[in-house]
Amino acid sequence: MPSLITLADILAARDRIASVAVRTPLVQLSRDRLRAAGFPELAETSPDIYLKDESAQPIKSFKLRGAYNMIAQLSPEELKRGVITYSSGNHAQGVAYSARALGAKAVIVMPSSSPQVKIDATRTLGAEIVTVGPASTERKLKAEELAAARGYTIVPPYDDPAIIAGQATCGLEILEQLPDADLVLSPVSGGGLLSGVATGIKLAAAAANSSAPLVFGAEPELAADAKQSFDTGTLVEWSAAETTRTLCDGLRTQSLGQSNFAHILQFVDGIVTVTEDEIRTALRILLAATDIVPEPSGAITLAAALFHTREIPGTGTASKVVAIVSGGNLDPALRTQLEAETGFTHV
Repeated sequence: MPSLITLADILAARDRIASVAVRTPLVQLSRDRLRAAGFPELAETSPDIYLKDESAQPIKSFKLRGAYNMIAQLSPEELKRGVITYSSGNHAQGVAYSARALGAKAVIVMPSSSPQVKIDATRTLGAEIVTVGPASTERKLKAEELAAARGYTIVPPYDDPAIIAGQATCGLEILEQLPDADLVLSPVSGGGLLSGVATGIKLAAAAANSSAPLVFGAEPELAADAKQSFDTGTLVEWSAAETTRTLCDGLRTQSLGQSNFAHILQFVDGIVTVTEDEIRTALRILLAATDIVPEPSGAITLAAALFHTREIPGTGTASKVVAIVSGGNLDPALRTQLEAETGFTHV
């Protein structure tokens, strides 16, 4: 079983990334704006929802936290040789941004199915892009091949202690911003954010001798390998044909990472799944009733908060629920489509 990170690791990561990553805002979802945007029933029945807006990061995603924490610990020789990763988009930008800040070359292996907005943003940050097929296993193998041939250091998207510790800093912020939260919802794909946030919250609460909120993952029904793994206690893998069905391009990873799974089993309280229709509704709500522009993967936690909190023991309608909006790299064409579906009026 992989070893688990410590609170000291997380606190060191917080100090390490402080000059680069943003302490992102926690914004309450307004019931008045929900009503004005055309969702009066949800305004009456939803819990008190607070949105942890990771789209406020310089790359519009939480991925900067883990990527910078790992790359900043590389030796001068490793930085000189360069870094490589495999990503559908947001981790790609996190690595590209961090490498540029630290003076290192970055090579990114991306799937052909990545949204163009994420490809363009990664290239703008100075990274070299190598394109492969849609399977997450395919891009990982290509990155390992190039690293072996050219001496690059691999910066994994999620399955690494330094990545988990970096993402855990988001959990520390939530606990400081809303100490009486009852439930924290994190998207889950490879497990970097969920494992980090849960570990950070539970370890920090224990150190303070205070009660911790429940921490749950949120995952698409069409890519529910993490829930199946959690519920069975056995790490499972879904096919690329299955996971690529979801609108959430950032949640199409076929399996949790080994280290992430170990942390999730230790610190996470459960995982809920949501439908594609619920994800689209959450996207439309965020666009109409908030100032946040989310990507589908970032909206999944709001979908879980609005439609699935009653499935979670101890989280009734009066609970304070934090939904992490993990990223804001929304495809412009999808935004136009969603606004048309809503008869969009921003309030």
